[in-house]
Amino acid sequence: MKVSALLTLITGLVIGFFIGRAVSPPSAPTAQRPGPTPTRARPADATAYKVPVDDSPVRGPADALVTLVEFSDYQCPFCRQANGTVTQVEKKYAGKIRLVMKEFPLVSMHPQAMPAARAVIAAGMQGRYWEMHDKLFASPALDPETLERYAREIGVDVEQWKRDQNDPKVAATIQRDMDLATNLNVSGTPAFFVNGRRLPGGAAPLEAFSSLIDEELTKAEAMVRGGVLASQVYARIQDRAVASAIPPPVVKKVDVPADSPSFGPSMAKVTIVEWSDFQCPYCARAAPVVEQIRQAYPKDVRFVFRHYPLPMHPDAPLAARAGVAAQAQGKFWQMHDWMYAHQRELNQDALEKAAATLGLDVAKFKAALANAATEARVKADVDAAGAASVSATPTFFVNGREHVGGWQAFDQLKAEIDREIARADKLLSSGVKPAELYTRLVADAAGPSGARN
Repeated sequence: MKVSALLTLITGLVIGFFIGRAVSPPSAPTAQRPGPTPTRARPADATAYKVPVDDSPVRGPADALVTLVEFSDYQCPFCRQANGTVTQVEKKYAGKIRLVMKEFPLVSMHPQAMPAARAVIAAGMQGRYWEMHDKLFASPALDPETLERYAREIGVDVEQWKRDQNDPKVAATIQRDMDLATNLNVSGTPAFFVNGRRLPGGAAPLEAFSSLIDEELTKAEAMVRGGVLASQVYARIQDRAVASAIPPPVVKKVDVPADSPSFGPSMAKVTIVEWSDFQCPYCARAAPVVEQIRQAYPKDVRFVFRHYPLPMHPDAPLAARAGVAAQAQGKFWQMHDWMYAHQRELNQDALEKAAATLGLDVAKFKAALANAATEARVKADVDAAGAASVSATPTFFVNGREHVGGWQAFDQLKAEIDREIARADKLLSSGVKPAELYTRLVADAAGPSGARN
């Protein structure tokens, strides 16, 4: 590679990091990121959120002045790491802290997390939750045979334990915990709340836990001196807590041009519009979600792709035109997948070879690349991005709700799609016509003020 080309690529990636800003959202879990957890401690949010105990497993006295709620995934290595720290916390604050466990299996990246969650809840139905909890975190093996061996070792009725795992109540408990995590803007594991306050950093060191716990312990002791019963401290805190950590959604009515690449029914219950750049590395990371959506929701989701080549990516404009040219021959999605898989090969020669490999008429493809109409088609998407105040790639809109950078796991997107399907079903049952559904869904999501454009 020539030095000038190498410098251009490096400069584009560096600028792209700051301007494209399509990195993990601010709420992205550091615990799910490879490499060591950053050592610089972030200040804890002073806000106390509503984190109900419900009938979740609890370890520690009922009148503890500090309630530590953990959202965890038994296949998550960072959760296993954090479990050792939590054990230290429980010893350090014995009698003053109670631990509450919430299930948050990230099934798209941890296929054994959901079976483990069902196994531990089923063990809890026989009074053996914590014994199974400790077994699961003590060993990375979570296959069915190992789970059954653990069940025998902790002394449960294994046959009843097997039946209980399929009890609808178990699934409902897990879903309740996952819905609560979503409401608290938890997107990764582990996540901790100390008397309702979010502990920064995921798998944080003991010092970070101690700092926040000591602060909350001081406030709780003051409440007790003021006459509040120790057993009522957490309830009093929760009475004044904030109901949700999710920021108000940005909702915009974005157009869906008839000639944009798309799949799914035109009057689907959920419309997802993406603006993307074929040379953007963050777009490449988000690209697999497209096929996951296609496979999971063939009848309920319409997915629409729109071009937004960023100025710091020199090959992005040509790649966008290549997408349009491939679409003209019915091969957009094949070219889409190829370009994201070959982001360093988006020059003219490489694209022409790719076109041949994908079965396109190369002569027509080359002509379309240079066609003014192709350029105009890309420009129309760029102009529409500006009109929608899109300034980063990838940016998605799910029935008008904006998501910059996508999602940390498909589970999160799936939960949102399922909620949107439920909203659509309710509107359809009330008499809204399918042709009017998208407009109505966007308007309702935006609230009384209407969609923000």
